[in-house]
Amino acid sequence: MAWGMRNTLAGGTVLWLRRDLRLRDQPAWRAALEEDGPVWPVFILDPLIEKTYGAAPKWRLGESLRSLASSLRKHKSRLLLRRGDPLRVLRSLIAETGARRVVWSRLYDPMSIDRDERIKSELNAQGIRVFEVNSGLLFEPWTVETQQGQFYRVFTPFWKAVQHRDIGQPLGSPDDLSPPDNWPASDELSDWRLGAEMGRGAAIVSRYAKVGEHAANERLDRFIVDAIGCYKSERDYLGQDSTSKLSENLTYGEISPHRLWYAAKNAMEGERAAEAKYFLREIAWREFAYHLLYHTPHIVEANWRSEWDNFPWRNDNEDAEAWRRGMTGTEIVDAAMREMYTTGTMHNRARMLVASFLTKHLMTGWWVGEAWFRECLIDWDIASNAMGWQWVAGSGPDAAPYFRIFNPELQAEKFDADRRYRDRFLAEGRRLPHPNALDFFEAAPKSWSLTPDQEYPRPIIDMSSGRQRALEAYKGYRNR
Repeated sequence: MAWGMRNTLAGGTVLWLRRDLRLRDQPAWRAALEEDGPVWPVFILDPLIEKTYGAAPKWRLGESLRSLASSLRKHKSRLLLRRGDPLRVLRSLIAETGARRVVWSRLYDPMSIDRDERIKSELNAQGIRVFEVNSGLLFEPWTVETQQGQFYRVFTPFWKAVQHRDIGQPLGSPDDLSPPDNWPASDELSDWRLGAEMGRGAAIVSRYAKVGEHAANERLDRFIVDAIGCYKSERDYLGQDSTSKLSENLTYGEISPHRLWYAAKNAMEGERAAEAKYFLREIAWREFAYHLLYHTPHIVEANWRSEWDNFPWRNDNEDAEAWRRGMTGTEIVDAAMREMYTTGTMHNRARMLVASFLTKHLMTGWWVGEAWFRECLIDWDIASNAMGWQWVAGSGPDAAPYFRIFNPELQAEKFDADRRYRDRFLAEGRRLPHPNALDFFEAAPKSWSLTPDQEYPRPIIDMSSGRQRALEAYKGYRNR
């Protein structure tokens, strides 16, 4: 599918790729190709990425870049790689290529917004035109308002406001990427050593990751055919393959939310309608996370609700370290933590369980868990991670009039009754452990001194006493 007619302006375009590493339904590529002249696609490893990405996200980013570079070569284009301050890199590329335009996809966290505004101002002053487009969201955060012109603080009314919006048809893929005749120098991806912090875990997680645009589209097709028809009724069962797992691909923009939205809309027929609609809600949850990130950027590093600033959470501690290692003695919690360390992802129900266990039963601050997820998740997303942790902890956007505490043992009985999930990720005490459970011990740092034949740990806290301690802390905090 060709993307429209170009005008006759010369000079060419530098396309600064970020979390939009795909060709299909990619508005930044379309904007870059709207004018005559070559297009130089570049990915910049800037200090902000190096500061904010944990070990697993950095490794997974490198894999996505490798996949995109391969795709571009098939279209007779290339992916330029540069490391350093983005303004300096862009100015250098403009000088080397003679480009007169720069195109990029918007990001919505406060640090990226400040950086991009500064760069846009500097380039405009230099006579370079800058075009920003939306490639990562269905709804720009400032386009969804209450009747009073305010942003939404609760998900349900946000969902009601957006569920029937017309978001436009997804774009196709470009026929011609307008590659230049001459290419500037590029860094070698291997020199960036994006997987260095993963250590031996990278080889294990690579067995589970589904990298690149092609893999993302295959994943979506499989989900629509096999699982969306039972998504609402089965999505919480930990041992079943009833979720899309597309968060990994959405994170790096290997697939667009538009594609997911329209695929689900088209699946809303007959008995599958209610199930598919629930998947649309989950896409909207991601949108809501970015809505809050944009309007209340402090959600990334401080309690979303300031009245929680005096809640007596602990900072990092020995219990939190047992939690990180999947050695709490509470099986469903440990299975989930090991799933994350082994595969780079975690079932969404399990994410709520382990977050509740850390912040409630272990009385440890949500920021401790948020930091570990940022280190270990290949689908780490700055908005979803922050909102998810604060929602479970109680300090975030939740309209529930009570202090929610998940009981891991009861949750295991309900959502892992056949023990399939626990047996898949726990090895101790099992005569023939599942290969996934053994992978954890291959991935874990040697300094942890863990072996699959060791004795499973005793619980570090009793469920009842942990719950009571949390309730008493909440009562005391409310009565201050």
